[in-house]
Amino acid sequence: MNDVNRVHWVDYLRSAIIILVVALHSAVAYATYGRFDYDVYINSTHPIIDAKKGIGFDLFAEFLDVFIMPLMFLIGGLFLMRSINKKGRVVFIKDRFLRLFVPFLFPGTLFMLIAYFPSYYIARHEINLMAYIKDFFLVQDWPAGPPWFLLELFFFNLIFAIVYPLYQKMKVRFHVLKNKPFIFVIIFFIISWLLYVPLAYKVGTGTWVELGPLEFDLSRVLFYFGYFSLGIFIGNTDFNAELFSRTSAIVKKWWLWAILSFLVFAIYACVSDFLTHGSGGNKFIMFIVWIAYDSLFPLFCTLISVAFITIFRKLLTTSIYWMNSFSDNAYMIFLIHYIFVVWIQFLLLKLNIPAAAKFSLTFILSIILSWGASSLLRKIAIVRRYI
Repeated sequence: MNDVNRVHWVDYLRSAIIILVVALHSAVAYATYGRFDYDVYINSTHPIIDAKKGIGFDLFAEFLDVFIMPLMFLIGGLFLMRSINKKGRVVFIKDRFLRLFVPFLFPGTLFMLIAYFPSYYIARHEINLMAYIKDFFLVQDWPAGPPWFLLELFFFNLIFAIVYPLYQKMKVRFHVLKNKPFIFVIIFFIISWLLYVPLAYKVGTGTWVELGPLEFDLSRVLFYFGYFSLGIFIGNTDFNAELFSRTSAIVKKWWLWAILSFLVFAIYACVSDFLTHGSGGNKFIMFIVWIAYDSLFPLFCTLISVAFITIFRKLLTTSIYWMNSFSDNAYMIFLIHYIFVVWIQFLLLKLNIPAAAKFSLTFILSIILSWGASSLLRKIAIVRRYI
């Protein structure tokens, strides 16, 4: 993940997404759809569910959930072609193992053990560390928490390394699209649609597969791999001077992508109930309605991804000290923030203040504490080298 530091605006984009990840996890405890499963707490919608709720958090969480992970996978692929060309496949795989798999397995598991204890306490009403550890691995089946992303990204990297010659041969001429912004977005959307809608229809949206610590959304696995591969293909070009140069028509229209993405999300959010209940039971109409509704997902994801990329490319032109510091710590913040999010939400449960205040406290304190903890942990040489 540190490879992204080669280009300031990409590095800042990645950091912004990490901030949004913390915001998402800070919000879902206060969504109206929240439920807590006392028998198997890992099946809850979030480790902590507060009685204070607000429908605004439903929309905020849904907004972020659509595009955060695809965009992270796209960024995760940007510099891989350069990396494997420089290191060779064997060294590349070893590097990915040390940077992705090992952090997932060791600090990731330890951090999740600390993070999920409040859920265990709420479900069992006891403080028994040995019983908790046994429950964590055997009953809850080793919940991965947010670091599931690292394990899936590692396997995507492994697939890439295995079929690397195919990626090398597939030269995508993105530079010809830099002044054809609508064609670029349409192609981006078509790819997104093909990778998401058919599989989501087949297996059902939000169908998670859990194999021990390996967790992935089956309906989105091709979607994520497609964005990861798109990142590789874009990264195999001089995208900073061509496709996403500050003078390209795609980047110049950053404001348009932002407006269109918010309009599509508004439609996506507003017509949900109508589309899911307005078919009258006719199977063909239900199919058309489902396709129409779920097509909004890849359309919004396409537009908001392009919006974020172009906004950061257009507006962030100089180095910013505090953003450089955050970027240096972004990986560790991603790994450790869940501890602070869940524990702060737990400590706020009995506080009689509005949900918005609880969210604000959780988000701000989690960012500050995660940043501080990361800065301390990264003073350890081996941690700083790989995380």
